[in-house]
Amino acid sequence: MLNHASRLAAFAALGRRLASLSEAELTDLAARARSRNAWFDLPNVRAAIAGIAHLLAEPGLTRWAGRYPAEPTEPRKVGVVMAGNIPLVGFHDLLCVLLSGHTLLAKPSKDDTVLMLWIAKELTDIEPAFAERIQFVERLNAADAFIATGSDNTARYFEFYFKNKPHLIRRNRTSLAILTGRETPEELAKLGADIFQYYGLGCRNVSKLYVPEGYDFVPLLDALQPWHTVLDHHKYQNNYDYNKSILLVNAVPHFDTGFLLLTERAALVSPISVVHYSTYTQEIDLLDQLTDVAAQTQCLVSAGGRYPGSFPLGQAQHPGVGDYADGIDTMEFLAAEL
Repeated sequence: MLNHASRLAAFAALGRRLASLSEAELTDLAARARSRNAWFDLPNVRAAIAGIAHLLAEPGLTRWAGRYPAEPTEPRKVGVVMAGNIPLVGFHDLLCVLLSGHTLLAKPSKDDTVLMLWIAKELTDIEPAFAERIQFVERLNAADAFIATGSDNTARYFEFYFKNKPHLIRRNRTSLAILTGRETPEELAKLGADIFQYYGLGCRNVSKLYVPEGYDFVPLLDALQPWHTVLDHHKYQNNYDYNKSILLVNAVPHFDTGFLLLTERAALVSPISVVHYSTYTQEIDLLDQLTDVAAQTQCLVSAGGRYPGSFPLGQAQHPGVGDYADGIDTMEFLAAEL
């Protein structure tokens, strides 16, 4: 019988399986994923698999699951429209729907079908009873409720299309870093992972810096140098070359590391290979700026996580199982609305 205990045990076993994948298995998986999406190279597939293994590690998984009802009042079909910007980004929704006792109707992104189908098979190999609870579909007409992730434009479409049934809709968000000028070179180096992992394509990637007026960028630019290898990816190189030409043609002041462009701009979301920055004078000024953009912010990072509500530098791409996208508790939605 597929009860809460067996569902939890299956996901814990999946976590152990992912943590034990051999280099040959990872290389083969990444090759198949990259054949469909050139951004999904071996380092990023490896990072995504490691991140999910971290999510499923006991006893944290057990503590998190224990915060919610063990069984639904009535099992329902939950349609999930998955994003595909980074490898396996839709996995957390799969976890929440299945662990809460519902049936998953998944519409994976065309950019991430290889990995999503693979991880679902790994789960059903561990617990065959899940095979009846996981359906990959083109249309979600049979769903009783919906979870969807997309751009601000598609979110408006989702809101209209799903308006008559319970729904959880996520929109565009990005992540921000707070720097004070007192960070050590080691701390600044960690920021590189927040900026460059997944080539900046994720909502947890830092696309905007907040720095004090008069900030000296040289230590930061020096600390980011080890990430110059992002230029080895032709798509990143193309983005860098294009965005550099735009800044030069328009005579926009900027810093250039040779692989990353930093320019002062109010906008939160920056193009691939570009990071925006804004300055602040005092902490109250910084707080005002962050408050203004809170609804568009996925997460904050700062040295040692010292700024309230922030992750330590280098940890933006390492959320815990209870760190929900857009700050909306998916498990609570599934328990309360269905």
